[in-house]
Amino acid sequence: MNINELLNPEKGQKQFMLGNEAAVRGVLESGLSLAATYPGTPSSEIGDILFKLAKDANVYFEFSSNEKTAIEVAASAASTGLRTFSFMKHVGVNVASDSLMTSAYVGVEGSFLILVADDPSTFSSQNEQDTRHFARQANIPIFEPSNPQEIKDFIHYAYDISDEFNMPVIIRTTTRVSHMRGIVTTDEYQKNTKTFGEFKNEGLHVPVPAAARVMHKNLVDKIDKIREISNTSLLNQLFENENSKLGIITSGGSYNYVADVVNEYNLDVNILKLGFTHPFPTELVKEFLENNKEVLVVEEVDPINEKETLAIAGLYNINTKIHGKIDGTLSEIFEYTPDIIFDALNNLIHFESEFKVPNKETEIPLPSRPANLCSGCPHRASYYAARKAINSLNLDKESIHPNDIGCYTLGIAPPYNMASYLMSMGASIGTSCGFSKSTEDQPIISFIGDSTFFHGGIPQLINAVHNKNKFTLVILDNRITAMTGGQTNPGIPIDGMGDEAPAISIEKLVKSMGIGFVETINPLNVNEMVQVYKDALNYDGVSVIIAKYPCNLINKQEIRARNYSIVVDHDKCVHCNLCTNELACPSINEINGQITIDEVCNKCGVCTIVCPTDAIHKEE
Repeated sequence: MNINELLNPEKGQKQFMLGNEAAVRGVLESGLSLAATYPGTPSSEIGDILFKLAKDANVYFEFSSNEKTAIEVAASAASTGLRTFSFMKHVGVNVASDSLMTSAYVGVEGSFLILVADDPSTFSSQNEQDTRHFARQANIPIFEPSNPQEIKDFIHYAYDISDEFNMPVIIRTTTRVSHMRGIVTTDEYQKNTKTFGEFKNEGLHVPVPAAARVMHKNLVDKIDKIREISNTSLLNQLFENENSKLGIITSGGSYNYVADVVNEYNLDVNILKLGFTHPFPTELVKEFLENNKEVLVVEEVDPINEKETLAIAGLYNINTKIHGKIDGTLSEIFEYTPDIIFDALNNLIHFESEFKVPNKETEIPLPSRPANLCSGCPHRASYYAARKAINSLNLDKESIHPNDIGCYTLGIAPPYNMASYLMSMGASIGTSCGFSKSTEDQPIISFIGDSTFFHGGIPQLINAVHNKNKFTLVILDNRITAMTGGQTNPGIPIDGMGDEAPAISIEKLVKSMGIGFVETINPLNVNEMVQVYKDALNYDGVSVIIAKYPCNLINKQEIRARNYSIVVDHDKCVHCNLCTNELACPSINEINGQITIDEVCNKCGVCTIVCPTDAIHKEE
């Protein structure tokens, strides 16, 4: 859809929306004044859309330096009476958690919504963690929509709860819910008019121990009252079948798989669909258990609702048999599919022969398509030069390469093998500190992106200097937050409103820490890059190389302006295969015994430097 349609003021319009588009429409309809985020898939499109619409909607929007900052920006603004919004992917909550936990204590004067997109099956993440744990730990209400219409509608409901109880609320989506499309019927939208609030130094806003104890009691009281609401909330739906004593309790995107199987096979089951899952609707679930002999709990990722259900059965001495992840009926890992739900229900019901059981043995598997750095990606040149420099040193011990979260994580693959260890955003530097102290004579070259450096790398680099570590850090400055789609960061002279903004110089920032070796270089100049690596590895201390060249996503005009082609002179080619086996650019292939360069080539020219016989060259 045209994203400008998200500003259509009319009620009752039917639009075909992505889940993340529906989230934007929902917050705009709700009277949003301020939004802050750090981009992370599967939530990234929300920020991309707000970046384009914020001015027309009279909403302040920013790409914050990290998720913790985003939470702090939105929570403090909500304390001035504004309606605010922060959103992130599930692992972003780890970064935000320090302030997130306290935000529930401090509360808000306006309203504050946090959308978290979980990633079952880790399509674009380093783990499968479940945000519902954080909601329970923080005592923050959480809602789980299952489709774009519900995302929009649940946002209205969530803001009402936030308004009534002066506290943050969380909406949890998953990859499939964020990225599914569906018909969404709009409510009325009016352009925001509340640009500024006012902070009043009244009440409890500073959780020193004496105040925090009062805040905690108030928070527990709020959750008790909200639990009563959850038992009667319309976000929880009951679909009954008089002929059945088998029930299914499900929530969020998992409901869609359940509905697919139940509808396809016309199964006689009762379904309790939970949209309001914390505080858990105890009375509603208790009644459901009492009316069913067996219950299957279907949820992604962890057995959280299942444990709540088992606790209710135990507390009230209900003998209903409860199935799910804990008894092995369903897997404890990965996202679900209709086939997985079919198998689980088949084990409980034992379908009659007229049901066609999916024959997985006859399915044709999809071909494997490993992720790869783009043709012309500057990171490839950085990795090639690093490998060449390391190989030239004839080391007795294997080098170590802590890596970080971004496109450049793909350096893990051969032939670069430039990712030895990875934990979280910014941890490449922190772990380099550990390797520096715990190993001897093992060269350490670690990698981090420009946006990730601003996000979580600065404190660790300060730590490295202060504790006299020795390693080489390569800051891969491709001038954008590339992996999530090209969002701005503090190193870019544009802010979240699209206005000109001061760009923070990485080089000046690093030098200000007292680092004696700091070199900024275009990584496409491979031979120079190799020498810089050698010099950096010989430096006694922390050395920093800033590999600065723009990502292809933002460099398209320059690429189109290159009035030459990269060609192969087959008479000069000696088939050394340095271009295919060591540079490994996806635009270079060996076909029928000849090296060829395909039309996707971005003409970066690195292969012309790598080729030892000048067989690969530029042709005007």
